[in-house]
This record gives sequence, structure tokens and C-alpha cells, in this order.
Amino acid sequence: PRGRRLDQQRVRELAAMPGVRVLCGRFEGVDERVLEARAVEEISLGDFVLSGGEPAAIAIIDACVRLLPGVIGCAETLVDESFAEGLIEYPQYTRPALWQGRPVPEVLVSGHHGRICKWRRAEAERLTRERRPDLWERYEAMHENNRNDEVDR
Repeated sequence: PRGRRLDQQRVRELAAMPGVRVLCGRFEGVDERVLEARAVEEISLGDFVLSGGEPAAIAIIDACVRLLPGVIGCAETLVDESFAEGLIEYPQYTRPALWQGRPVPEVLVSGHHGRICKWRRAEAERLTRERRPDLWERYEAMHENNRNDEVDR
């Protein structure tokens, strides 16, 4: 956990590189001399300990590979997903339209794409505000800066 915490921005940067080597720590980690000699960037998935670096390596590789052209069937899905704009993703619903007395929100079955987009944005903002106040704070600050830039023009 002593490395820089991995986030979607760093994943994008890694995926854009011509190549990346992943060195997995085991037991107590990697010999410090190797880290110093090779100028290794240490990455952490979070503030917890795993039995080895392999599960973390798989997560990093998967996060990067899915951003490579041609890996995801519909590249447009990458635009709407969590963190694409600093928000977590809106709720997902599937069939049936009614499950255990819980309906799919009416707007989603309305066929009105403009309203669906507004609903998705509002839900992404609501969920981010409720569940990830750290992300919400950054999102608000980023949008405040954008508003200030527009006023200055």
C-alpha cells in the first residue's frame, strides 16, 4: 500500500504507453535495491494488504487493457462509465420491468433519449454526492473552475 493510489486517470496514462512491465511483490514485497535500480513506480490499489501482488496486477492489467482500441466492443460505453467525467456511474436496470415489486424508473422505458440522458446525469451526481464525497468535492471544484474560466472570457 505504499505506492501511489491507482485511479482512472493513471490507468488512462498507463494504457496509452507503448508498454508496461508489472512486477508483483510477494510476502514482504520487492527488494528495495531493485526498485531503486530500475526506477520502479509503485502503485497501490488502496489501503489494504493482499497475500501477493498478483491480484493487484490482474486488476491493473484489466483496467488498462479494456481501454485499448478494439478491446471493448462498443467504445462509446467508455464515455459514460464511472470516472469518465469524475462521477460514479448511474444505476443500471435490466429486464424484467418489474422485479420483486420494484419497477424500472419510468423515464428509462419512455424512449425519450433527452430525458434519459438528464436522468442518468442527475443520478450519477446524486450517487457520487452520497457515496463518494471525495469525488464530488473534486467534481464541484473542477466545474467551479470551468465556470470561472467562462466568466473571465
